Amino acid sequence: MAVDRLIVDIADYACNYSVESAEALRIAQYMLMDSIGTGVLALKFPECAKHLGPIVPGADLPGGARVPGTRFELDPVQAAFNIGCMIRWLDFNDTWLAAEWGHPSDNLGSILAVADYVSRLRVREGGESLLMKDVLTAAVKAHEIQGVLALNHSLNRVGLDHVLFVKVASAAVAAAMLGGTREEVAGAVSHAWLDGGSLRAYRHAPNTISRKSWAAGDAASRAVRLALMSLGGEMSCETPLTAKGWGFQDVLFRGQELKLERRLGTYVMDNILFKIAFPAEFHAQTAVECAIALHPQVKDRLHEISRIELATHESAIRIIDKRGPLHNPADRDHCLQYMVAIGLLFGELTADHYEDEAARDPRIDELRSKMSVHHDESYSRDYLDPDKRSIANGIQIRFADGTSTDKLVVHYPLGHRRRREEGLPEVIRKCEANLLTRFPRNRTSEILKRTFEGEQLASMPVTRFMALFVI
Repeated sequence: MAVDRLIVDIADYACNYSVESAEALRIAQYMLMDSIGTGVLALKFPECAKHLGPIVPGADLPGGARVPGTRFELDPVQAAFNIGCMIRWLDFNDTWLAAEWGHPSDNLGSILAVADYVSRLRVREGGESLLMKDVLTAAVKAHEIQGVLALNHSLNRVGLDHVLFVKVASAAVAAAMLGGTREEVAGAVSHAWLDGGSLRAYRHAPNTISRKSWAAGDAASRAVRLALMSLGGEMSCETPLTAKGWGFQDVLFRGQELKLERRLGTYVMDNILFKIAFPAEFHAQTAVECAIALHPQVKDRLHEISRIELATHESAIRIIDKRGPLHNPADRDHCLQYMVAIGLLFGELTADHYEDEAARDPRIDELRSKMSVHHDESYSRDYLDPDKRSIANGIQIRFADGTSTDKLVVHYPLGHRRRREEGLPEVIRKCEANLLTRFPRNRTSEILKRTFEGEQLASMPVTRFMALFVI
C-alpha cells in the first residue's frame, strides 16, 4: 500500500531540503528572538506561570531541556509544552493568515526543547551541541509546513483548530532533529494526522477560555512525544488521510482532498507577519492602528460620539466580531470591538488591558455599543491575493453634532512584509522591553548583542544559547 502523498512530501522536505535563503534565515532569527521575548513577558501573568514546570511535582530532569526565563530542566515532551505555552499565551507572537489562520512560531516549543535536549545529551556523551543554524533551519521548515498546509485547507470551516497543523509540522521537524530517517519522520507525521484535531469551541463564544492560550503548547508537546515514539520503533500508518471511511479526509474534512498548493521551500518565513505594536489578534492589528491614530481626535469628545463604523474583511467578522458580555482575557483579546475601544480610549493596547481590572472601565462597553461592523469585499479580496496578503481595516467616527472624522484605513500592519524595514528595528525594541521584565539591563544587553547579530547567532551552540535565558 502506498503512503499518502502529502505525508511523503512533508517527510522528504523535513529530511532533505536545504535552506539556502539568507533572507529566510534572517527573518527566522528575528522571529526566534521575538517569540522568546514574548514568552518571557508571559511569565508576568500567573495564569500562564501556573502551567509551567514538570507535569507532576518533582518530575524534573536535570540535564534536560531548559525553559527560557526559568530554572526548569524538563524532559523534552514537557519542555515543549512549557515553551509553547509561554510563547502563545499573550497572543503576541507571529501570525500566518490564509484559508486557515495560525502562529507558526508555536513550533518553537518543540524545536527548542528537542534542540536543547539533544545537544546536552550529545555533550554529556563527548559529542558536540547542535548549532543555532540548525534551530533556524528547523524553524523555517516548520513555518513552511504549517503555513503551506494553511493556504488551501480551512480547518476552521469544519470546526477544527489550527493547532493541528502545529502538531503535524512539529512532528516532522522534531523527528528529523532527533535523527530520524525519512520513514521515521513520515511515521511521526502519520500519527499526528491520526490524532485528528481539537475543536475550536474554546476560541468562540460562549466557550472562549484560556485553553486557546495553551493549545499550541499541547500540540508541540504531543508532536515531540509522537516523534520519540516513531524513533523508538512504533508502527506508522500508511493512509491516515485517504483511508476510505476511516481517514482524516472522510471523517473530519467532509471528503475534501488534502494536498499542497505549492512546493515547500521558504515562502512562509519570507512572508510571515510579526505582531509588533500590540498583542491583538492579527485580523484586528490594522483596526487598532487606526484606533490609536484617531485617539487624539476623540479622547476629549468621547461623550459626543454617536456611532463608530468599522469596515473589515470576512475572516475578522467570522472570528472576532463579538457583541455582548466578555468573560475573561481570552474573550477580550479576540473581540474586535473591545480592542478598538481600548485604542480609542488610551492611545495604546497592552496585555494588561485584557485583564479584569482594566475591563471594568464602563467606557469600554459604552463605546462597543456604538460600533457597527460591515464587510468590505475589496478588503477580503486583497486578504486572499497571494501578491498582496493585506489585512485591511477602516474606522470612521461620527459625532452627535453631525461632524465626523475622516475614514482612516490601514491595509498593511507594521509587521507585514511590505513594512519590513520599518518593522524589524521595532522587533528588537519589543524584544528588549520584554526581556527587561525578567532580566537585569546588563543581562538583557548581552542577550541582544549575541542574538541579533546574524552570523554570531547562527554559529552559537544551542547549549550556550539556552543558557543565556536561565534565571
